[in-house]
Amino acid sequence: MTAGDRPARTWFVTGGSPGGFGMAFAEAALEIGDRVVVTARRTEPLREWAHARGDRVLVLPLDVTDPDQVGAAVSAAEDRFGGIDVLVNNAGRGWYGSVEGMADAAVRDLFELNFFAVLSVTRAVLPGMRARGSGWIVNMSSAAGLRGVPGFGYYSAAKHAIEGLTDVLRDEVAGLGIRVLAVEPGAFRTRAYAGFGDEPARETVPDYRPMLEQVRNAMVEQDGRQPGDPRRGARAVVAAMDQEPPPHRLVLGGAAFDAVTATLRDTLADIGAGEALARGADFPTG
Repeated sequence: MTAGDRPARTWFVTGGSPGGFGMAFAEAALEIGDRVVVTARRTEPLREWAHARGDRVLVLPLDVTDPDQVGAAVSAAEDRFGGIDVLVNNAGRGWYGSVEGMADAAVRDLFELNFFAVLSVTRAVLPGMRARGSGWIVNMSSAAGLRGVPGFGYYSAAKHAIEGLTDVLRDEVAGLGIRVLAVEPGAFRTRAYAGFGDEPARETVPDYRPMLEQVRNAMVEQDGRQPGDPRRGARAVVAAMDQEPPPHRLVLGGAAFDAVTATLRDTLADIGAGEALARGADFPTG
């Protein structure tokens, strides 16, 4: 069903920082006649944007790592628009550091934002979707969720966890009229890399410092030159949602598509090489 064939939907988008994917999703939803609830830690930068778009937009302050705030924001969105039809779990950020050397507190903070917050928002939105027998959940993963990135081991792990969660959730809610999509962007021209220039490489194990410096310098150099266009990416997601049947996952960006498909081919070949050992682990038959 295309936008012209259905009633206007209400989107709930987390991570609505200016210049990021969240605002690109908000604009894409408005372009097709839908309504949007945009949440962000800091809402002041969105005031003029929201005012210019009138009553089709609601901006709410939200720290997605605070379950009480999540519940309040979801209730406010449902009270204003009568329900949430599309949830976009977009809030998140990357930390870099070695698997061995990253501080425990940083690892836990990373998973709190990139994984557990997704659970919190999803659980808050699902009851309304189940009651209406329809809905969309779009989980913003990353190409790193399908292809691990050295220096971003824990970020990759959190996004791998999102991939696994999304696959299972899709099966669990399919019979309830709810659809679920994982989106894996590569390098997009958002502000995601902007902070790395002022963020020194903190590493407790000296052996990994050269690798992390190289990772950091590459991201600083690429800031503002990333090939991906967030607006085009958001529109691609909208188009994927209108397909029948829709895809289970959508990799965004040419370089990301090439890297992910090559990784999956290599993984399949690696697993296939161990077929005899895999089958030999069963009890003998006959």
